[in-house]
Amino acid sequence: MANMSLKKLPMPEQDPVERSRNFKEVAMGYTAEMAIEEAGRCLQCKNPKCVSGCPVNIHIPEFIAKVAEGDFAAAYEIISDTNALPAVSGRVCPQETQCEALCVRGIKGEPVAIGRLERFVADWYREHVNAMPKKPETNGHKVAVVGSGPAGLTCASDLAKMGYEVSLFEAFHVAGGVLVYGIPEFRLPKAIVANEVEKLKALGVDVETNTVVGKTTSIDELFEEGYEAVFVGSGAGLPMFMGIPGESLVGVYSANEYLTRINLMKAYESGTTPPSSTARAWPLWAAATWPWTRPGVPAVWALRSTWCTAGARRRCLPDWRRSTTPRRRASSSTC
Repeated sequence: MANMSLKKLPMPEQDPVERSRNFKEVAMGYTAEMAIEEAGRCLQCKNPKCVSGCPVNIHIPEFIAKVAEGDFAAAYEIISDTNALPAVSGRVCPQETQCEALCVRGIKGEPVAIGRLERFVADWYREHVNAMPKKPETNGHKVAVVGSGPAGLTCASDLAKMGYEVSLFEAFHVAGGVLVYGIPEFRLPKAIVANEVEKLKALGVDVETNTVVGKTTSIDELFEEGYEAVFVGSGAGLPMFMGIPGESLVGVYSANEYLTRINLMKAYESGTTPPSSTARAWPLWAAATWPWTRPGVPAVWALRSTWCTAGARRRCLPDWRRSTTPRRRASSSTC
């Protein structure tokens, strides 16, 4: 039955008081009943403009029709035909400026919640089916993909499905790029990205972490090893600064660097505690990563002068004074 409501069905969210105590996803996703109800708002346009607004041209009306019928498995097959990362794009893709911006229902009222429905379908499949893809027959050609962010994962997936022997190189110790090291846990859980990487491995993709192409190996060396093509999807690791006074002071970080440090520390994990007072090299900004047991003035973040001996105290500046000294800017790719 068609749902002619002018507004999207709201997505359940964590209570503000509860979510202030954890790093779990704020948006909790649709239930099956909610998804079917929202899918009923789609008019099944003969010339769907929403598809042209999607960067990967998902067959939106078709998958929504399957959701309305309750056939979620078929909806997933339609989405995954053109989108290698539906659970990711359903969460972080800016649908409001792309597919949903062109939805006819948005002329009078709100557009169909395409992103929320995509997320529901991907989550339903992962929780109820989660079948790993079969490795296709190889065509004998080798391709190297540098960077395991959204571009690298998508490229590797598409090539592997066509039979290419793909090696995916990642500089950090876990594949996922910005999906793992740039997006917070409460926005995109790491387990979802890990599941997508496992699907890549099932397709036969060789994932090599801790490999900085350009440092540990070069692109020329990759060609010498038999790779016939190299796709570089290293991302925009270096931030753009505004050139304002104070941006190079100690304790001032770009968003890139701050998020990467937080994710490398796994500061989003419940139960993690601050280091002991002997870890004097711990950065001062780490106080903000312990919202459950935020200390007053722990020893590790105490004034530098408290670590000095009486004779050398004159040469030891307190942290608040030392923080006015400019420091060399470190990028997120080198932290």
